[in-house]
Parts: sequence; structure tokens; C-alpha cells
Amino acid sequence: MPVLELAGRRRACPDLRVSVDLVLGLATFSAIGAAVLGWCLARSGAYSGALVTQHMWGGVFVAALCWLCWMLHVHGPDAGRRLDFMYPIGLAVAAGLVLWTGYRGGQLSQGQNHLTEHMPPMLRDWLGLPEQDKGPTAAPPTSFFSMRVEPVFAQHCISCHGRSKKKSGLRLDRYETVMRGGKSGLVVKAGNPLGSELFHRVTLPEGSDKIMPPEGKPRLSADEVKLLELWISAGASATLEADAIKGAPSSTESSAREVGYEEISAAAVRRLRAPLAPTLARLQERYPDVLQDESRGSADVVLNVSLMGGKFGDVDLAALQPLYGQIVVADLSGTAVTDRSAAAIAAMKRLRVLRLMHTKITDSTLQAVGGLDQLESISVFDTAVTAAALQVIGRLPKLQHLYAGETEIRPGVRVSEAMKDKVSF
Repeated sequence: MPVLELAGRRRACPDLRVSVDLVLGLATFSAIGAAVLGWCLARSGAYSGALVTQHMWGGVFVAALCWLCWMLHVHGPDAGRRLDFMYPIGLAVAAGLVLWTGYRGGQLSQGQNHLTEHMPPMLRDWLGLPEQDKGPTAAPPTSFFSMRVEPVFAQHCISCHGRSKKKSGLRLDRYETVMRGGKSGLVVKAGNPLGSELFHRVTLPEGSDKIMPPEGKPRLSADEVKLLELWISAGASATLEADAIKGAPSSTESSAREVGYEEISAAAVRRLRAPLAPTLARLQERYPDVLQDESRGSADVVLNVSLMGGKFGDVDLAALQPLYGQIVVADLSGTAVTDRSAAAIAAMKRLRVLRLMHTKITDSTLQAVGGLDQLESISVFDTAVTAAALQVIGRLPKLQHLYAGETEIRPGVRVSEAMKDKVSF
């Protein structure tokens, strides 16, 4: 906007100012939409921290200032000269606030020091910037935690679980905060890696809802996972010496380089996918963008029809029958699928993740999936499912999560010991 205003005041480009009202209107509605979506993301993802708060409120104020500038530009001339000076001031403040809010957003997504982390020391000194924060120093610098565990958290975790951005109230940037845990309780149980939520999350299989780091971010290497396991098994101490654990990988950095990505033979993958390739191609043509390979080296299929909404129903799911044995993730959220598809879902024997949010399914569908022994996660948010289905669901051997918000399953419902920590509302 400032560019349009300045350019429009030149004799060569007077027509540019005609578009100012339209651009201000578009900016206002865009800023409002971005602010609303940003708040929804922060709340649904349980993000908190100073940077998150500043970015969220920055978005609100940007939207408010855009609206104010729009009103001043449209109605200012009618109010006379007494409001003329407010429009350029508001425009300048709005432009500055957009830069500040965007910078805070960059810190959230790229790291707090994303603009200065690779800055040469000479330039850093000339600008008067402080020395770059090397991370938490609560534990002794020669301890196993400081020298071996802390670098793993710094590389993979603290962008979402640090001082300024702490998802689910969990911080992994200091020993004390690691041991304190988050909103859901302790994540490290000294001496018990298998009972520690942190270790559980980093060892989940690909495609799991709760995998950490989340999909799209680099996974921990085998050596890094081993370091966490050994540290927790040894008591998760802050003072344990760096060389006290025998058999610990010698260097997580070198091991990460050595592990790299597994070499995948294109010919082997083609042979693996060949039996179903014609069928998959035909169904992908009929249902574009809803059937994807789980990974570049796998013949397993991910089904996501949530964007089709009511256009996808029981008949359509039945048409995918040739692929039932290969589907490992099925997202049917918001579709017209009903209990008539219970048998079809039950036939997906390798299914690990099943999402049925905002559908017309009832207990009948959940009772039908009792034989899916690979199922790890089910979401029945906003359905007619009741607590009667928990008896069947509770027998699934690999189930980790049942998302039951806005159903007849209420907080406080009596569940088996095995299901107690698996039901989320």
C-alpha cells in the first residue's frame, strides 16, 4: 500500500491511486482470515510461548489497522482536513506492524535466530548483537546430558519445544524443563525408556499421528534414538559424566551423516507395485488426488478423501475394494460414509490410522473394526459413537489413540485400564 500511494503521487502514475480502495479492502479481509486461521492453528496445536502470543496478537492488530486505513481512505475526505493526517500515520504503522509480525512468524517456523544464526562474527560485533545462544546450560557442561542428549534436542526438538514456543506446554531446552514435562504430564520416566512418552514418540513408525518430530521434519537417526534410550535407562541424570555409559554411540553428528537415506532400487519398487499398478492408475483417474503411495519405497497406499466431502460415500468406498489390502491410512472425515461401509473398513487388514470425523457412522462401524490388529489411531470426533463401542476398541492390540471429542463418549466415562490413557477429548 505505501508503494501504491507513493507511486500514485507521481505525475507519471496518477492512475495507481484509483486501486487503493480495492487493495485496502482485499488486505483487510486477507488479514482477518489469516488472523483467524492463525489463532485456530495455535489453539488446535496447543502452542504457547511469548513468540506465539506476539505473533497471534500482531495478526489481530494488523487486521484492525488495515480496516482502519480502509475506512479513513474511503470516508476521510468527507470528514474534512481534521482526519487527513491519520491515514498516512495509520498506513505507516500498519506496514511496520506487518514486518514485525512476519518476523515473529519467521522465528516460529525457522528458529528464533534465523536471521542471525549464520552471520559472520565480525558483522555480529559491528551490529552489537549478543553472542549466539548455544542452548541450555543447566546441567554441568561435561555431563552426558549436556554433551550427548542436549544436542539431539537442539537439532530436532526445541524449534517447537523451546523457550519461546512450547507446544503442549513442553520445553526441551533445559534439563529441568525436560524432567518437568508438559500439559499431559511427565515425558521422561527415569530408568524406564519404554514407559517414557518422549522415547515412545520418537520411535513410532512412519505415518503415526503422534510421531515426533512430525512428518516433514528430519527423523532422529538410529544413534540419536539409542542415546536417548541409554540416558533414560541410566536414570536420566543431569550430572552423569559423558563417558559413564558404555556402548553409547561415539558421535551423533557423524552417525547421522553415515545413516543418511536408505538407497532404494527403482526396479525393486516397480516390481513391488506391479500387481496393483493398473488398478491403482484406474482408480486414481476416477478419484484424483486421493490415493497416494505411503512412501517412495513402499507399495502401501494412503487414502485421503476428506476434501471430497459429501461427494464421497459408501458406493465410492466399495469401488476401492481391490486396494483394501494395501491401504494403511484412511481419512474419511467429512464424507457421506455410513455404517454400510463397516465391512469395507474391516477388510482393510493393514490399516494403521482411521479417521472418521464428522461422519454418520455409529457403534456398528467401530464394532466391525475389532479385527484390525494393526490399528494404532482412530478418530470419531463429532459422530454418534457411544461408550458401548469401547469394549471392542479396547481389545485392539496396537491401539494408542482414540479421539472421541463431541461424541456420546464423555470425559469421566468408565473405561478399562488398557484404554485409560488412550481416549482423548
